[in-house]
Parts: sequence; C-alpha cells; structure tokens
Amino acid sequence: MKILVAVKRVIDYNVKVRVKADRTDVDLANVKMALNPFCEIAVEEAVRLKEQGVASEILVVSIGSKPCEEQLRTALALGADRALRVDTDVLPDALSVARVLAKVAETEQPDLILLGKQSIDSDNNQTGQMLAALLDRPQATFASEVKIDGDQLQVTREVDGGLQTLNLKMPAVVTTDLRLNEPRYASLPNIMKAKKKPLEVKTPADLGVSISSQIKLISVEPPAERSAGIKVGSVAELVEKLRNEAKVIA
Repeated sequence: MKILVAVKRVIDYNVKVRVKADRTDVDLANVKMALNPFCEIAVEEAVRLKEQGVASEILVVSIGSKPCEEQLRTALALGADRALRVDTDVLPDALSVARVLAKVAETEQPDLILLGKQSIDSDNNQTGQMLAALLDRPQATFASEVKIDGDQLQVTREVDGGLQTLNLKMPAVVTTDLRLNEPRYASLPNIMKAKKKPLEVKTPADLGVSISSQIKLISVEPPAERSAGIKVGSVAELVEKLRNEAKVIA
C-alpha cells in the first residue's frame, strides 16, 4: 500500500511572529522555519502504518521553492521513503494546492492520502476537502484514530458533540488532528540517511497544472496586547466589577 503525505513549510510554532513595519506581511527575515505541526502528525501516522506492515511506501510532497526541501528532508528522516517538491515561487491558494496534489495522486495512485487538517499560518482547513472532491474519493477529516483492514479504513474523528467513527473504502483522503499521535524526533542516523533518499523536483508545467492565488493580502495586524489584570478585595467587589464594568453578568 502506498501512502502520499502532503507537507508544508511554515514559521516554527515556537517563534513569536513579527509584522513588518508597513503592515504588508509577516517578517520572515532570519525566522526559523519548520514542518507544519499537523503535517508532522500526518507523516508520523504514515510511518506507524508502515512499521505495522500495512504500508509499503511513503511519498511526501511539498509545493514551494528550494528552501522547503529542508522540511522534505525532515520528513524523510522521520521515515518517509522518497520526496517530491513541486517548484514554484508563487504562494498558492488552497485550491491550487489541491489541484497540484490531485495531479500527483493521478500519477502515483496512492491508496491513502494523509494531510494535516490545516496549516498554522493560513489556517484555511480547505485543501484536504478540495483534494477529495477533485479525486472523487471518500474523505475523513479531523482524524484522531486511523485503523486499516485490507481496503477498509476506519477513522475516528473529532466533532463538536464528541467522536464520530467513519468506515471508508480506499483509496481515500484523511486529514489529521492533534490527538492522532505524538510525532517522534528524527535520530541522527536517520537524518544522515535522509540525505541519500530520493528527492525529485517537478514544475507545475510538468504536472499539467497552473498555480495561482485568488486571495489578495490587504494588510497584516498584530494581535491586540492584553491589558493588565487587577486584584479585588472581596467577592462582592468582583461581582460588582463583572456586572458594571465587564458587563458579563446581569
């Protein structure tokens, strides 16, 4: 069974994001970049399925310029077998990403496609759903547990009311949630081995698809700073302030 995992290069979640002085974008100068956490969970799940003997090959795919090869090498060090970078300097929207992944899937014919449910930079939560629609494959989003039996896929997903279990027939598309697993750290020997694993580069033209974005960035604003809290001397004073100042109780 072949698994395709889509990954994205994002600002490391531990980094405090800075906004440019002219408010046109986020300042990426000298900022540490990393594998999107949800994508890392998708890679980990694919590797676990391979360790269980369920999967035989893991292909990781990323769309972007040469620097995103660093994140592809990270995925290879975590246990993926080979990587593909679709070369572009354009920042694509979710639909363009889905179209590129659909073309890759048509060529590679994976039995299972794993994606993080969203990226922590744009937070769109759209690509997996669009990809499933373009490929006309069943999908399960926000997966917190994945079980495979033959060509049958059982996915437990998190919904507002609790947990929902879906049975799907592969090939299928699954987007991963935080509780699915805890990604491992890449060991030094595996990091060295990852340097020798195949990493192919293709252009959108090679895949017969164009990359664009229908989204226009107007401006970027940092979040408002939280004001300092206050101490109250009694429960009565707390209730009075909640009622008359915060107006959160009647």
